[in-house]
Amino acid sequence: MWSHRLVAPFTFEKTEVPQRSPESLDDGQVLLRFLAAGICGSDLPGFRGAQGRVPGDTGACAAEKDGFPIHEVVGEVIASRHRSHQQGDRVVGWASGFDGLMEQVVTAGDGLAPYDPSLDPEHAVGLQPLACVLYAVEQLPDLAGRHVAVLGQGSIGLLFSYVAKAAGAAHVTGVDPVDRDDVGPVFGVDSVVRATSDRWVGRLAPDAKPDIVIEAVGHQVATLTHAIEAVAPGGTVFYFGVPDDDSYPISMRTMLRNNLTLKAGVTLDRRRVLDRADAFAREHPGLLHRYLTHTFSADDVQAAFELACRPVPGRIKTAIVVRDS
Repeated sequence: MWSHRLVAPFTFEKTEVPQRSPESLDDGQVLLRFLAAGICGSDLPGFRGAQGRVPGDTGACAAEKDGFPIHEVVGEVIASRHRSHQQGDRVVGWASGFDGLMEQVVTAGDGLAPYDPSLDPEHAVGLQPLACVLYAVEQLPDLAGRHVAVLGQGSIGLLFSYVAKAAGAAHVTGVDPVDRDDVGPVFGVDSVVRATSDRWVGRLAPDAKPDIVIEAVGHQVATLTHAIEAVAPGGTVFYFGVPDDDSYPISMRTMLRNNLTLKAGVTLDRRRVLDRADAFAREHPGLLHRYLTHTFSADDVQAAFELACRPVPGRIKTAIVVRDS
């Protein structure tokens, strides 16, 4: 079966690997036929050649792992040793080994859920990041009537902006050095700020500080510091994503003097939040179609990742898809 393997930084090679038999599945696992995948920001360090902090990225080089680094997948169940999934089901969720870039994917069934059958696979893949955002927002104080700022207006940041507005936020500020004037308002952003986070916080007036700041940039240390500097006294900062560094220095003086709360965490209850994402998307028709901006075939993975690495104003979500014959 086909698979894609990183053979060097920024370089994929399509290879053939042995198929997995249904008999090889462990309890709770599911074997999927690949239908679509989404490229996430946490996939990009591996593509660039950096060793990240995601499952499976433990070898001397990424080329040791077939199908790496993809975890947002849509597939059809070929075989299952999980009570909730049957052969022929179409599901969305996590490739638990970050090895979803192959014709057949073995993954944990607890991280999968069925989806609205009216969705094409490439649109359904957006339910996985939406589930992560919805779970994160559950960890925050009630957003109704609050000023929420989202640092980073990429594919995750725009979802945070949309969900915050849907949750009743009085004002949503989106901060990104990439021009988001066109897409920001469509995703609930009231104030589109084209700036780096340090420049934004440097000119932020005390009475304009948001109640909640969501750091949706990731992969660097400085932006968490900017989020803590930006939030109003008594406010909450949420750090989202996979940190590339083990230790992040923060100002405990600022945390203490301003009575701040800092939260972070991985997505739990994955089946539940995938179901919630499916319901949310049904309640907000058109969201997933606006979210997906670029689609590539499974034969064009290299170009898909190259685009995902570039800060292009018109790009939100990039998907890789296999069309039904």
